[in-house]
Amino acid sequence: MLVPLADATTDRCGAKAATLATLLRNALPVPEGIVIPFDAQQAVPGRPVDGLPDKLVGELSRWLASVGDPPVAVRSSAANEDTALASAAGQHDSFLGVQGIDAIVDAVRACWASVWSPRATAYRSGSEAPAMAVIIQRHLDADISGVMFTSANGPTLIEASWGLGPSVVEGRVTADRYQVTPDGIVTHTIANKLTSLDRRGSALTVRQVPTAQRRTPTLSDATAVQLAALAQTVTTVLGSPQDIEWSVTTNTPWLLQSRPITTQPPAAPALPTGDRNLLVGVPGSHGTAIGPARVVRGPADFPTVHPGDILICPFTDPAWTPLLSIAAGVITEQGGLLSHAAIVAREQGIPAVLAVPEATTRIPDNTPTTLNGTAGTVRI
Repeated sequence: MLVPLADATTDRCGAKAATLATLLRNALPVPEGIVIPFDAQQAVPGRPVDGLPDKLVGELSRWLASVGDPPVAVRSSAANEDTALASAAGQHDSFLGVQGIDAIVDAVRACWASVWSPRATAYRSGSEAPAMAVIIQRHLDADISGVMFTSANGPTLIEASWGLGPSVVEGRVTADRYQVTPDGIVTHTIANKLTSLDRRGSALTVRQVPTAQRRTPTLSDATAVQLAALAQTVTTVLGSPQDIEWSVTTNTPWLLQSRPITTQPPAAPALPTGDRNLLVGVPGSHGTAIGPARVVRGPADFPTVHPGDILICPFTDPAWTPLLSIAAGVITEQGGLLSHAAIVAREQGIPAVLAVPEATTRIPDNTPTTLNGTAGTVRI
């Protein structure tokens, strides 16, 4: 029933797994693993979240024993995920640092169940839940992680921060940004990286980054060039510009995911200003919007958001997707233009300005607010 990751196909295992298989077959650095294919759900009576067949659990146990029972990453690979038409970025559950057969079984069930989550349902706009395959790969305790966007003939854009990747892809940290041109010229903006996500035993923990390290560049220019070259190889192999998740572990780069770019981020830089009513951040999603500010600090505030509001928040992770379907625009205090929330905002066609310092306190609730997601400015 289990499929070796290198043998995964789109029709049986989804585009996410099939893309990793293509990269493996081209000798690119992808962590080893296996896939529970779509048809495994057919062996489970009722909704497949209620259990796993004994045969499947036995196969998983034998595979784990064969690789030494390491911590693993358990990741979704749904039929609607990582396609050229829609990314489904962050809409289904994935788990890092999972160890032991019981914990892996629970994580697989949670991946299957996540197709019915409010964020995934909102993203699909009411269409039928897709089939779900599950990828299980060796977990990497990353020193640095991030996202790369490639282009056909232009520069590679890299966002990077300390520790595991969810800090960057979920927009919980404002990452360093690097731009690498085809001839190897590197420009960068170094961010104040406050926190890092790391594995401690069987748990993932958020730690405060030491003050001296917060504004230290995560990547040397040479490493940025190396990552960009790897990203361009992926683009050549897959045949189109890619949105790539990556990590560096003990100076070794790894590819964790690659999907077609569905929407391009704005290229305009944020401009300094002396106007105290004009705030500046990172341009995250094209367009302008005008509406009342709605400060949202967490899920308890979700019911206060009304259609046409400008969402003001510390960050937005994928669980906030339902709000992006009704808000006129979004402003965050943390995060980067390659985060899942920024990608979903671009797919929803609403403007976004990211990494606006102290936005939730500088913009009072219900204040008339204008944001320009192309320029990265907010006027109150």
